[in-house]
Amino acid sequence: MGDMSAISGKSADDGDDDLSAVVTAVLSGSRLLVAVAARSLGAVEDRITLPQFRMMVVLAGHGETKLVTMADLLGVNSSTAMRMADRLMAAGLVVREVNPHNRRESLMRLTTEGRRIVDQVMERRRTEIGAIVARMSAEQRRALISAMNAFNEAGGESPETAPRPLGWQDV
Repeated sequence: MGDMSAISGKSADDGDDDLSAVVTAVLSGSRLLVAVAARSLGAVEDRITLPQFRMMVVLAGHGETKLVTMADLLGVNSSTAMRMADRLMAAGLVVREVNPHNRRESLMRLTTEGRRIVDQVMERRRTEIGAIVARMSAEQRRALISAMNAFNEAGGESPETAPRPLGWQDV
């Protein structure tokens, strides 16, 4: 077949330049998404921290959850998860009750107010991302869908099964 760079008119170094440009673009997009996430918490940041919100999102997606399971899902140790849960309980956002099937375990769940806050923050996030995407052309939006799906697949993310510790899932 021969050298593809001769056919395409690109040198082998152009591939490295393309990779660098993609990494730069993804990092910029990542910064934007983190900023959107931070702004979406703005209205409740005096009540909860980002790690506490992560716990609330997991509870919103999983329902009643054991403390040890929560710690695993968040990637923290059980004592850290316990302190987070205690703070959320004190704020009236989470309740912890004895597991009726195993009295040595406790189950956590969101209160109505906790669920309202998760819904409010997620709606703000969805609205802001929607406004950004609406400024793109239809062609750019289609390309974004394709690129994000390919990026997620290459990273091992499956929309149905991937854990989302930062709270990005639809709840």
